[in-house]
Amino acid sequence: MFILPNSATIIEVGPRDGLQNEAKVVSTEHKLQFIESLQQAGVQEMELTSFVSPKWVPQMADAKDIMAHAEKTGRQFVLTPNEKGINAALESGARAVAVFVGVSNTFNKKNINKTTNESMEALKPLILQLKQDGVFVRACISTAFHCPFEGPIKPEDTQALCRQFVDWGVDELSVADTIGMATPKESYELFSQLKEAFPDVLMTAHFHDTRKMALANIFAALQAGVDRFDSSAGGLGGCPFAPGATGNVATEDVVNMLHRMGIETGIDLDRLCEAVQKIEPYVSNPVDTGMYRLYKNRA
Repeated sequence: MFILPNSATIIEVGPRDGLQNEAKVVSTEHKLQFIESLQQAGVQEMELTSFVSPKWVPQMADAKDIMAHAEKTGRQFVLTPNEKGINAALESGARAVAVFVGVSNTFNKKNINKTTNESMEALKPLILQLKQDGVFVRACISTAFHCPFEGPIKPEDTQALCRQFVDWGVDELSVADTIGMATPKESYELFSQLKEAFPDVLMTAHFHDTRKMALANIFAALQAGVDRFDSSAGGLGGCPFAPGATGNVATEDVVNMLHRMGIETGIDLDRLCEAVQKIEPYVSNPVDTGMYRLYKNRA
């Protein structure tokens, strides 16, 4: 007998995680149209942009403009890698920020040139201050299952890193299969452990679809009690610092699966596909996800 929730929350990461690795620079105007279309489809939680160095992630150089002009409905996140990024985000009006650390030292070094412990030491006072100021803090745990450089990650290492964030008062843990190597068995086991260890923290699963197991992993996470999922409209995305990491699981495919199982998301599937259609001309590769393909053929 399957154990399924009545509803689930989708956190749309397309405008940030989906576009950050795009070879073609997407204009601010088209990003804002994409964001607005996603909101009109019913998306209530979204990563709008990231305050990172434009030298390393030029696609996000317009973060201030995005924050100035995007409509703030529901909970809108911005990704902030360090104190400079956090300050810039707050100055732009952000009230929900996401920080990120890789469980893998090697991944972390290649991503932000710090070991995992060095990153955590730097983040601790920043998170404590953010919580004191009433800012919503989302902790993104990269390489929670596998690392492209170190291989399999021990579940206890992922849980230990999550424990530190929880002890500092973060509101949410987004636990990521960064390179899409997790299996449904691994998904169920890790999220069962995390839900038991941290029952009072929002728990979100973040899967990439590199090996076409993301939907199966989401189903396994549902069985473990997770009801929050990161996804990217059109399956856009991929980490520039993680070799082999292809796109995120497609929001339209996740919404379709959940709705067909009787799990409400509050998202209109047709309008979601319309949002994908609006951004598709401005990305490098044609969108070819299951539900978007059906939508185009039907249209």
